[in-house]
Amino acid sequence: MTAVCISEPCSRSLRDHELAAGQLLCDPCVHQIRRWLAAIPAAMTVLRDGSMQRERTGDAGRTGTREAPLPCRLDTLSLIGPAASGTVRDPHGDQVGQQPIIGTLGSWVRLVLEERHVDGPAAWTPEALAGWLASQLGWISQQGWASEAYTELRDLTWAIRGIARVEVRTRAVSRPCPACELLSLQQTDWDRYVRCTNCGGCWTADELNHDAERRAAA
Repeated sequence: MTAVCISEPCSRSLRDHELAAGQLLCDPCVHQIRRWLAAIPAAMTVLRDGSMQRERTGDAGRTGTREAPLPCRLDTLSLIGPAASGTVRDPHGDQVGQQPIIGTLGSWVRLVLEERHVDGPAAWTPEALAGWLASQLGWISQQGWASEAYTELRDLTWAIRGIARVEVRTRAVSRPCPACELLSLQQTDWDRYVRCTNCGGCWTADELNHDAERRAAA
C-alpha cells in the first residue's frame, strides 16, 4: 500500500526521499506550515498596531449610547494577549474561540521540548516561538501528532488573517500542470510550491523547469 501524507486536507503520496527520512507529512505540507510560521512576525506588527484602535460596533452615524467606546479592540487583544504558562486542559469542552497566538505556538514548543529534550527558544514571544518551531519542522514531520499541529496552525493563520487582513496574493502560472496538463497552476506568496487547482499537484520551480524541458524535447 502506498503511504500518504497524514495531514487531514492532503492525500499526496509520500515520495521515496520523504519515506527514507521517516516523514509522515509530505514536503508541501511541511512548507505550508513553514510559510504560516514565517508570516507571524509581520502579522504581529499589524496586530499590535490594530489593537490600539477603538472598538467600533453598530452604526457609525449619530445614534447615541450611554457607554463610551472601548479604547482598543478586544478581538485583537485576545489574539495577541498572554496565555497560560502550562498545558491547558478542557475536559468539559467549555473553552471556546481561538486561543492567543502565544498559547497555540507555546503548546507545540512545549511538546517538542518534552519529547526531544533540546534547547528551547531564546525568548517566549510569538516571533521567537514561530522561528523556533520552523527550525524543528523536520523532526515534527516525523511525529504522529504532526497532522494535529498542521490543523491548529492553519486555524491560527485563518484567525490572524481574519483580524489583521494581511494580504496573501495568489497569481496564475502560465504553464500546464505536469500531471493533468491543464492551465490551472497557481503560486501564493511565501509558498515554495506551485499548486494545481485542478488535480491538487504541488511542484517546485525546478520540477516545472524539468517538465518544460521534457515537453520541448518531445
